[in-house]
Amino acid sequence: MQRSGDQQDPQDQKLQTFASEMTVEERRAPESESALRRDIRILGNLLGEVVVSQCGQEVLDLVENVRAAAKDLRKQGTEESRENFRSTIREIPAEMRQEVIRAFALYFQLVNLAEQSHRIRRKREYERTTGSRPQRGSLRSAFHKMYNNGIQAEEIQSLIHQIGVELVLTAHPTEAQRRTILDKHHQMSLILEKFDDPSVTTREMKNMKRLLKAEIVSLWQTRNVRKERLTVLDEVRNGLYFLDEVLFDVLPAIHLEMEEQLQTLYPDHDWEVPTFLRFGSWMGGDRDGNPYVTADLTFQTLVLHFDLAMRKYEAEMLSLGQDLSQSYERAGASAELITSLGLDNTYIPDEPYREKIDQILSRLQATKARYHGEFSAEQDSAYKSTEEFLEDIRIVERSLLHHKGAEIAEVKVRPLIRQVELFGFHMATLDIRQHSEVHEQALEELFQRAHIGNYVDLAEEAKISLLTSLLDDRRPLCSPHVVLGAQTQETLDVFHTVRKSQKLFGNDCIQNYLISMAQGVSDMLEVLLLSKEAGLFQWGADGTVTSTMNVVPLFETIEDLREAPAIVDVLFNNPVYREHLKARGDLQEIMLGYSDSNKDGGYLTSNWELYKSQKAIHRVAEQYGVRLKFFHGRGGALGRGGGPIERSILAQPPEAMQGKVKITEQGEVISQRYSNPGIAMRSLESAVSSVLLASMKEQTTYMQETERRWSEMMEQLSQASFEAYQKFVYRNEDFLPYFQQATPIDVIGELNLGSRPAKRRNSMRIQDLRAIPWVFSWTQNRHLLPAWFGFGTAMEDELASNPESVREFKRMYQFWPFFQAMIDNIQMALAKADMLIAAEYVKLVEDEELAARVFGRIQEEYKRTKRVVLEITGETDILANAPVIQESIRLRNPYVDPLSYLQVLLLEELREARRDGDESAGDINGVLLTINGISSGLRNTG
Repeated sequence: MQRSGDQQDPQDQKLQTFASEMTVEERRAPESESALRRDIRILGNLLGEVVVSQCGQEVLDLVENVRAAAKDLRKQGTEESRENFRSTIREIPAEMRQEVIRAFALYFQLVNLAEQSHRIRRKREYERTTGSRPQRGSLRSAFHKMYNNGIQAEEIQSLIHQIGVELVLTAHPTEAQRRTILDKHHQMSLILEKFDDPSVTTREMKNMKRLLKAEIVSLWQTRNVRKERLTVLDEVRNGLYFLDEVLFDVLPAIHLEMEEQLQTLYPDHDWEVPTFLRFGSWMGGDRDGNPYVTADLTFQTLVLHFDLAMRKYEAEMLSLGQDLSQSYERAGASAELITSLGLDNTYIPDEPYREKIDQILSRLQATKARYHGEFSAEQDSAYKSTEEFLEDIRIVERSLLHHKGAEIAEVKVRPLIRQVELFGFHMATLDIRQHSEVHEQALEELFQRAHIGNYVDLAEEAKISLLTSLLDDRRPLCSPHVVLGAQTQETLDVFHTVRKSQKLFGNDCIQNYLISMAQGVSDMLEVLLLSKEAGLFQWGADGTVTSTMNVVPLFETIEDLREAPAIVDVLFNNPVYREHLKARGDLQEIMLGYSDSNKDGGYLTSNWELYKSQKAIHRVAEQYGVRLKFFHGRGGALGRGGGPIERSILAQPPEAMQGKVKITEQGEVISQRYSNPGIAMRSLESAVSSVLLASMKEQTTYMQETERRWSEMMEQLSQASFEAYQKFVYRNEDFLPYFQQATPIDVIGELNLGSRPAKRRNSMRIQDLRAIPWVFSWTQNRHLLPAWFGFGTAMEDELASNPESVREFKRMYQFWPFFQAMIDNIQMALAKADMLIAAEYVKLVEDEELAARVFGRIQEEYKRTKRVVLEITGETDILANAPVIQESIRLRNPYVDPLSYLQVLLLEELREARRDGDESAGDINGVLLTINGISSGLRNTG
């Protein structure tokens, strides 16, 4: 990232491989954006026509007046232009406000579609330009770097057998768009893609515009905001939509792409590419704070997964049956295939492949009937496992390969084999998550019933000792005939459901049990003991252990992250837990929480503690010979670990990337990345190539020494930032009323984003508020406080006491991927934050003096943070090194501003009506529409 003309310190040359792979030049998009501008112009004009046809010219005139005033406000920035804009907003007739809001919100939906279509266009441009530099973030780019660096084929083969990327779809409620809206977006995307076809005639283009206009009319007439809260099964079906429509085909394509790129670069090597990329899900398994996720619902979820898998395989087999029309007389078939048909030895069908496909289809139908308890004469033919199903398909593949059908096997059969390997009978592995207190309370009752004594009040060491002895005991703790309290029984039922599901759908259907707020070794042993009660953890007669589910601690607060290495040390030293680990291949998964750690300690401290914790846990694991798999609980918002996934991966400690990685994908991020096959392919390639490159990085002794020195500086910065953040958020009596009144937190829960309550407890404390509505609220009012607050104070104090340190911070930004990613994410947050708009929300705070005190402090910190970031980057403006993003934010602001001003006005009226006791007064729907629109305008909001 060195700019031309800069003189590089000779020592810095040693750090070049330590830096991010992304250069400034690679961040710049092609100069020609005419196709994108064309699409936005067409969509904008069509929207204008729809507004007139649906609401009349008066509404469109209002929209244009508001837009003109917003542009003038951004251009002039004077108090006069601000007052003019405010008056323009307030003069909108009350009966027309929702239509104006809808127009601006829908505009952002259309712009986002156009930008998404443009991403696909640029990817195709790269692929069409033969001989050009591979597109950044592609598998081709990653393998070219390895090849040019002299990495041998054997080394790469070993690497791809070690790595694993698992992306987990969660139901965290940050997707403001309804599934119905997303379906319409998908149809419009398909139309937009045809715009670039040079063979399209004028008449066809006219017809496509008519189709687009019809979709825009449909969007206009569709309710943007959900009328009722989603159920858990609604969330499950929404998640399965992406697996069904996009990922079922894209995941095999990623594996095929890897094979092709490797074969091209290393043609003499016989490549074997394992299934390295998978998807998991929390939808229907995440019960932490969600009373609607029961054991029965989890089983219903797995049945939905299974039914989708069966539908996909039946469709694939029907298609394959159409394709495999080979005559036995013309092409022959293997004796293995003929024998597998089980027909009379004297009879060979003319189309043996089709006969085999028919038999496979019959067995799939029998499998479906058996799993649903629909007994039939064909039940015995049901597949007992995916391995049996795979073997039947491989018989077909082997026969084709040995009878001059290699091309058919490559194109028609191998993708299906890869699909079965990836998706099994379960589509996506379902994780179970529950709060640690629930297990503790369940065991308290079980111990009381077994006359073991009080458990909850025991010290941690006593708990560990008791749990270890009970785990070592082969006998069950509780008789199945004992009547237990409802909560305890439900907790046990979850473990029994896991066992039943693994038997029915295969062990891969559920592999992990995550423990929220894990704060001690006892939290993990409690889950293992409950697993033992359900037969998921068993001692064999020879003293060996069988354990079919991973126990995964989630460390999420600052304190928990700091204690994590010591907890893991004691855990790995526990003899019974080590037997469990041995049964799980000596692989321990550990989840790290980005959201609560940020809410707890601020952006800088959260990031630093996550980085430190991974390094320290890795050192502990090495001592015990245990391999680690870190699970990163990221959100879409910058304050929750959001930002480009490749940047996040490359910013992790090198030792933490040696192997498998797991990352949450949630809310609006899921639809942004996986609703379109082209975008999904690009996103997944970027994630996998980043893991490949990160896994190849090795720190030299000089790099390690440098990082130790930089870490000392980071530790001091983190402590200063933590103190500034805690003092402002938790030790400031002004802060809570400001947050409650200057943000739309009071109405976020009415948006019906998801099935889970917004709070863990019925409390107004920030500690009890979930991190998602916390971040969502600060994004809506354009403060974006969780993504930057505290950094400016810490940096300014350091630079004031040690002015020379600025040179070292610049080197850290240039050569340390962790620091570089952190600064660039802060830049993004500062660019999306807007004190001009934030000031409008301050007017919602009833106590003007309190509002002035708090907002004054926020403004000071914002200016301070911006100043030190520019000093570190050496740029003259925020995001100057990412001009495309900078320009996108600049162009979007005049369209977001009206929604913000309208939100403030509507919140003001709504709260006044509710204070007067009239719950039915005020325009709550208008407020919710503005939230929806601002989310579309700013994108990564949750």
